[in-house]
Amino acid sequence: MAKKKKQDPNNRVVAENRKARHNYEIGEVVEAGLQLTGTEVKSLRTGKANIAESYASEENGEIVLINSHIEEYVQGNRFNHNPRRPRKLLLHKREIHKMVNAVQRDGMTIVPLKMYFNDKGIAKLAVAVCRGKKAYDKRQDAKKRDWQRDKARLMRERG
Repeated sequence: MAKKKKQDPNNRVVAENRKARHNYEIGEVVEAGLQLTGTEVKSLRTGKANIAESYASEENGEIVLINSHIEEYVQGNRFNHNPRRPRKLLLHKREIHKMVNAVQRDGMTIVPLKMYFNDKGIAKLAVAVCRGKKAYDKRQDAKKRDWQRDKARLMRERG
């Protein structure tokens, strides 16, 4: 019998933006670090974060995560953080320039996909340059998904 692999407590998803794949065509995905305070990291370790309505934008040559919600840490007392404060994303300069150019030139948006802890226990954010989908694109994706499901069912029935 195979041994069940124990999940690493450091390497886990804290928050995920599920609507992003429905509302946007996902382009290039980049892993970014986050500039956080101590109470924010402790709150993330308890899994109390939401990035569903957040986005990233360029301010003074830096990319900043806006409208993400990291709940206050219960034992943080007077050292606690503001839950919706803008958080700086830690990226290389060429990645920042590439994203900013895509937003300015092509009318794309920088959307966070998921917030997680990597193997070393460091909080990371997967961000992507995305293009908004129209209603007919969403309908076409639903048709394609239904057809794939039906096709798999037919193949299973045939053998």
